[in-house]
Amino acid sequence: MRVMAQMAMVMNLDKCIGCHTCSVTCKQAWTNRTGTEYMWWNNVETRPGQGYPRTYEDQEVWQGGWALSRRGGLVLKAGGRLKNLLSIFSSPKMPSIGDYYEPWTYDYDTLLSSPLQEHVPVARPYSLISGEPMKIEWSANWDDDLGGSPTLTKNDPILKKVSEEITLSYEQTFMFHLPRICEHCLNPSCAASCPSGAIYKRTEDGIVLVDQDKCRGWRKCVTGCPYKKIFFNHKTGKAEKCTFCFPRIEVGTPTICSETCVGRLRYIGLVLYDADKVLEAASVEDEADLLASQRAVFLDPNDPEVIAAAEAAGIARDWITAAQKSPIWALITTYQVALPLHPEYRTMPMVWYIPPLSPVVDAVAETGVDAEQVDTLFAAIESLRIPVEYLAELFTAGDPKPVSDVLRKLAAMRSYMRDINLGREPQPGIPASVGMTEEQMYEMYRLLAIAAYDERYVIPPAHAETAHNLEELATECSLDRDGGPGMGGSGPFGEGSGGPVALSVENFHALKQRQTSDTIADPADKSSRVNLLNWDGNGRPSGMFPADPPAGP
Repeated sequence: MRVMAQMAMVMNLDKCIGCHTCSVTCKQAWTNRTGTEYMWWNNVETRPGQGYPRTYEDQEVWQGGWALSRRGGLVLKAGGRLKNLLSIFSSPKMPSIGDYYEPWTYDYDTLLSSPLQEHVPVARPYSLISGEPMKIEWSANWDDDLGGSPTLTKNDPILKKVSEEITLSYEQTFMFHLPRICEHCLNPSCAASCPSGAIYKRTEDGIVLVDQDKCRGWRKCVTGCPYKKIFFNHKTGKAEKCTFCFPRIEVGTPTICSETCVGRLRYIGLVLYDADKVLEAASVEDEADLLASQRAVFLDPNDPEVIAAAEAAGIARDWITAAQKSPIWALITTYQVALPLHPEYRTMPMVWYIPPLSPVVDAVAETGVDAEQVDTLFAAIESLRIPVEYLAELFTAGDPKPVSDVLRKLAAMRSYMRDINLGREPQPGIPASVGMTEEQMYEMYRLLAIAAYDERYVIPPAHAETAHNLEELATECSLDRDGGPGMGGSGPFGEGSGGPVALSVENFHALKQRQTSDTIADPADKSSRVNLLNWDGNGRPSGMFPADPPAGP
C-alpha cells in the first residue's frame, strides 16, 4: 500500500444556477492576458448541449483519454509512442478555434466619440485574433439559450448514446448546468501524452500542472486530454490549464471559483488513496465497474493501518486529520452520492458531481401532487421522463443504477427532513429504504444544505518540508516572467497583471486573513460576533438585535 494525498472537489448540481460567476472570477484571476482570450479554465455548460469546445465528449473524433489494448493494458486512445512521434509536428486531432469560439471585443470608441446624429451608433464586434470585423456565431456557452432545441440535440454526443424516446422528449423535461474545471486526474492522459514531460502531478497534493519552462508547444496534451481542459497560448507557444489555484490551496484558502460561487455548490477536501491500485482500477474490463473500482482506490482515513502507512509515507498529521474531516470522503464514500465525470475515459477524475434532483421535484409539483412525499418522489424517479439515461452517460459510463440510487437518497433526504422541519415525527423507514441510518441522513443534509464555510472547505496548509518551491510563485510555474503565461502587458479585457512582480506565499497568507476577518486588523471580538451566513435561522442569537428597553414603571 502506497498512500498518497489528493486535493479533490465535489459539485452539487442541484445548486448550480448557471450564473457563471465562477467562470468570470477564474478568467480575471488567471487568463486575463494576451493569448488567453478564448481560454475558460472554468466554464459552465448547459445540458443538453454540445459543450466547450463543441462535441469534446466525442472521443471517436478527438481520441482523448485511455483505452484497453488487446492484452488488457492501458494505451492512449490517440496512439502509442511511435504514432505520437510520427505526428509530433502536426497533431490533427485537436479542436480548432471554431470549435472553441473566435473571441471578440466591441468598437466602444464609436459609442464614446460619435457626434450627435439621428441614429444611435452601433459598436460592431471585432475579432481579438485578427482585429477584423466579425459576425458572432458561437461562444463558450452558446447552448444556454438553445438548450434542448433540435438544433443542438443532433450534435450532443451524449444524446446520441441514449434511447430515441429520451432524445425526442428531452426538450419537454428539463435542462441543467454543468460547471467544469480540469479534473486533476489520478491517471492523467495529458501527462502521458506530453513528449517533453512538461505536465506533472504534484506528489504532495496531486494537483496537475504545466512546467512552462519545459513546455515546447507540441500540443499533444490537448489531444490527450478527453475533457479538453488544456489550452494552447499562441502568444507564448505554451500549454496552459487550470492550476486548482494552488497558491491559494497551499495556505488553506479555497479556489477562486469555489470562493465566489453564488450557489455554494462546491466542496474541497483531501482524500487518501493507494497509488499502487490506480493502474489496476483504471484497467477493469467492464466500463460499468469503473465507478466501484475508483472508489476502492480511496483509503479510509480513520483506519489505523492507513494512518500508520500515511505517516510512514511522510504525510503530515494535520493532513491526515483533514482527510478524516474531508467533505469529499463523506460525499464520495460514506454517503456515495457523488459521481465522477466520464469514468469511461479511464483517467480517474478527481472532480466529482452530485446529479440534480430538483427537476424531478418540479415536474411532480406541476401536477398538483405533494412533490416531497417519499413514495411519490421514488416513483417519479423511475417513471417520469427524467433522463436518468442521460445522467448515466455523463457519470457512470451508461449504468443507470448508481444514478437512480443517488437520486433516491436525495429524494429520501428531502422527504425525511421535511417532516422534521414541519415539526412532525420523523419516519425512520425513509432512511432505511435507501440503506442509511437517521443519523447519516441528517449529517448528509447538514453537509449538502447548511454546511458552514469550514465544513465545505477542509484544506490543510502546505508544509515547507513537502513543498520545496513555495518561496516564490514565479519560480514554480513561471507565472510572472517574460514569455510565461503571466508576462503582463495590456490584454483584451484591460490591463494584465503588469510587470514581473514576485508573489510570495506570505501574500496569500495575508489574503486568507483578509478574507476571514472583518477588517485588515482582525478585531479581537470577532469570535463573539454573529455571522448571518452560518446562522441556522432558529432563535435569536445574542448580539443580533438591540437589547429590549427596560420595562416602564
